[in-house]
Amino acid sequence: MKTISKITIGLAAATLLFVGCGNNATPASEAKVAKTVSEESLGLRKTDLYSEKSDTFGDAAKYSTDVAGTSHKIKRAFQDAPPMIPHDTEGMLPITINDNQCVGCHMPEVASSMGATPLPSSHFTNFRPSHKFDGKQFSKVIDNMKNETAIQSTGDKLAGARFNCSQCHAPQSGDALAVENTFEADFTSADGASKSSWNGTKLMEGLDTTK
Repeated sequence: MKTISKITIGLAAATLLFVGCGNNATPASEAKVAKTVSEESLGLRKTDLYSEKSDTFGDAAKYSTDVAGTSHKIKRAFQDAPPMIPHDTEGMLPITINDNQCVGCHMPEVASSMGATPLPSSHFTNFRPSHKFDGKQFSKVIDNMKNETAIQSTGDKLAGARFNCSQCHAPQSGDALAVENTFEADFTSADGASKSSWNGTKLMEGLDTTK
């Protein structure tokens, strides 16, 4: 133990000597003191991180209670952004492939009469890889130069990958956001704030795929 203590003391003394003799050593009087950051400033809640006080609460989200068909469209965040849901979704969620109340109003053939936004052509197009699966054996189509993808219309039937509407579309709280948003969209089309431009031949622009 005595030997270890002597070695430890010796190393400490050598370190102090080395630091003190360095040409670039910073005098203690000029050393910068680390800025202290309060725990309250680290998060949005602005309260003690280690306890749930009575004043610890998040900003309440107040979604629209307007019935579907009576609400007003919400301006899109950017060109071709999935539109937000402006009406009440009580009783509509969760959405399953066999229980989707959204299509009752948003299918193109009924949307106009229901005062709803019609589903765009992208929702009636299959973009999935054209692999094969017969229920037992899976075989992968090898066509790396063309991304192994075949863009095909599904006619008047909603594409299987599009059944879960809430995967891209969500309600929007009408109150002030927890964090101020100063982003301003630069729409590429005149009606970009309310309408998608991703239709028809534009679905395949820039894509090298199988036909």
